[in-house]
Amino acid sequence: MRKKGLDFRRKRRKRINRGILKEIGSWAFVIAVSVFLAFVIVYTFGVRTVVYGNSMEPKLYGGQQVLINRFVYVISDPDFGDVVAFLPNGNENSHYYIKRIIGTPGDTVQIRNGYLYLNGVKLSEGEEYDKIADAGIAENEITLGEDEYFVLGDNRNFSEDSRSGNVGVVKKRYMLGKVWFRISKDLQFMGFVR
Repeated sequence: MRKKGLDFRRKRRKRINRGILKEIGSWAFVIAVSVFLAFVIVYTFGVRTVVYGNSMEPKLYGGQQVLINRFVYVISDPDFGDVVAFLPNGNENSHYYIKRIIGTPGDTVQIRNGYLYLNGVKLSEGEEYDKIADAGIAENEITLGEDEYFVLGDNRNFSEDSRSGNVGVVKKRYMLGKVWFRISKDLQFMGFVR
């Protein structure tokens, strides 16, 4: 039986287990490297920008933020249907336009009677797109040269795009990249842009 009162025996110090310290250190290192790599990847390959106007509705709407993949067109060429961000005529003082690629190098594009023709064949775009009211410069056939792309907004009758003389065909060097993700106003990822 133990007496109550003062006890002058030495208490053992608890030693920290080295294995636990190594485990904590390795996790801290992995987390630090992951955060660093995520920062480098986003900073190097991605850009966040805002959609202006309603030219890409219903896929993208004015004021919505999107992420742009700058790296993808370094290793591949833009393709039909890609949604891209570009500076019209390379104008550094302009905001980025966001449009869908309709014609690629070597293609012939024309708008006749409100319908889009690619290489002489009428595109069957379904009811997703309205009949085009103003053909603009695409009233006559436009043959795309090397590294030239014809772009249109999804909301065709409310879009300033390649049909407009001040935008025209888009050179690859003026493209920032491919629109990758949509972000909601509260900065939540809404999904890939197709």
